[in-house]
Amino acid sequence: MILTVVAIALIVVMAMAIARALLGPTIYDRILAVNLFGTKTVLLIAVVSYIFGRPDFLDIALIYALINFISVIAVLRFFEYGSSKVNDKVGEDG
Repeated sequence: MILTVVAIALIVVMAMAIARALLGPTIYDRILAVNLFGTKTVLLIAVVSYIFGRPDFLDIALIYALINFISVIAVLRFFEYGSSKVNDKVGEDG
């Protein structure tokens, strides 16, 4: 019963994060909202794993957490340096 309430609360928070991602005033607010959505997804997968008694879902949650972390770092790097500076650095090495 309590875990069901937790799962519903996580879904509500995920909906609020999607709203912030769509309505965020800056790109950094949107990226932060997407990161929050990914983190809450990991938590939701862990709660669902416990509710259904499937501990193998925790492996999926960990993989999703790693993908979320790496993708947010990559997107932030892209917006920090821009695509032209990335291409310039590639040209300098080769």
